[in-house]
Amino acid sequence: MATADFGLVGLAVMGENLVLNVESRGFTCAVYNRTTSKVDDFINGRGKDKKFVGCHSIEDLCKSLKKPRKVMLMVKAGDVVDKFIEQLLPHVEEGDIIIDGGNSHFPDSNRRTKALAEKGILFVGAGVSGGEEGALLGPSIMPGGNSKAWESVKPIFQAICAKVEDGEPCCEWVGDEGAGHFVKMVHNGIEYGDMQLICEAYQLLKDVLGMSVPEMSEVFSKWNTGVLDSFLIKITADILSKKDDLGSDEYLVDKILDTAGQKGTGKWTAQVALDTGMPVTLIGEAVFSRCLSALKDDRVAASKQLTGPTPSFSGDRQSFINDVMNALFCAKVVSYAQGFILMRAAAEEFKWTLNYGGIALMWRGGCIIRSAFLKNIKDAFVKNHDLPCLLLDEFFKTKINDMQPGWRRVVAAAAMNGVPVPAMSTALAFYDGYRCERLPANLLQAQRDYFGAHTFERLDKPRGEHFHCNWTGRGGDTASSTYNA
Repeated sequence: MATADFGLVGLAVMGENLVLNVESRGFTCAVYNRTTSKVDDFINGRGKDKKFVGCHSIEDLCKSLKKPRKVMLMVKAGDVVDKFIEQLLPHVEEGDIIIDGGNSHFPDSNRRTKALAEKGILFVGAGVSGGEEGALLGPSIMPGGNSKAWESVKPIFQAICAKVEDGEPCCEWVGDEGAGHFVKMVHNGIEYGDMQLICEAYQLLKDVLGMSVPEMSEVFSKWNTGVLDSFLIKITADILSKKDDLGSDEYLVDKILDTAGQKGTGKWTAQVALDTGMPVTLIGEAVFSRCLSALKDDRVAASKQLTGPTPSFSGDRQSFINDVMNALFCAKVVSYAQGFILMRAAAEEFKWTLNYGGIALMWRGGCIIRSAFLKNIKDAFVKNHDLPCLLLDEFFKTKINDMQPGWRRVVAAAAMNGVPVPAMSTALAFYDGYRCERLPANLLQAQRDYFGAHTFERLDKPRGEHFHCNWTGRGGDTASSTYNA
């Protein structure tokens, strides 16, 4: 008998917590896991005496669901999603909804939306952010796919998602096909950038000022009460206050190996930026910083051979701390600005209609990059949906104008002290490049024309007219066609 409002496949950390969230909002849920013993453990454990239907097969799961069936997959991205969709297809019918809540690559969601629509099945690719706690208490949810599914899944998604101060849900329809997973990918890319920036601030305080771990914890706690108020700043303060669990009196952060892992979403963001020709430099540097951290043995060997300055500081410590805060804020704004530039380019390429203010709202609560200044980002796009770059909004323009002297001092001090700040410095380079009326690309284009007859445009002629110069007097009049790869 069909009694369940919502079905979930995949009882790992995110799936288990998410379905507990759904049940807590008054919905009866059917659950299935490939290892069926996990279903029994869940029903007799965290799901005991709650409105759950434990299922030992995909067929049983589908039979237990009211129509239109709503089945959410919380499984590993890639082929696993396709295999579960294949298993579901014999047991669903026209109008039923399959939701992929994992970290899938958006081209896969583009493909699945189209393929399932041909069978009459509605596909939703929903980005879910917030980790274990967010899944349980209220994540940010970014759904896209087949818009016909939205009215059916909206009551559930908006019931379980995070809410901001005025009660607005951190979940709204993003757009067609893979738009939801694209926005989640950009969210994760910005998350990479935010984390790298925070790590650079930590290293500056540690290596240049020689601050102790508890002193740094206090600094991050204080920053969390001001313009940097955010989830990642808060947890950084918490992390820096944690003593080693193994009995020593040292802080745990000092015991952790300095090699970072990654699951691919930051890399995807950087790859799409290259594909669309968008200068998303900060996220790219954050990805490469993780790659560099993984070369631990090489770095240890190089540290014994390569020379550089020994960090030292002789100025006003509090002024430098304030400068680091300003550098962190300014670079963070650049990271978000680049992310929204990328989303705008994707919307144009894939013919999506994206609500940038709504996306900022979805990120204000529940997700990993939630922060106070996302309200200012939302306000910026509400005032001007066609804002070409966040840096041009009056609020952010004023803030960066006031804070950039500290940002510049920090990047200079890092270089003079041999402390790597790839994200902070590339953010500053982007800012200076973006505000530069004339870049040296005229020389670059001349070089391309010199060796490859790639042609150039002229300042004194209309855009779109291309010219070739016989630079050496030995070349002919034939020029290469103009194109951008």
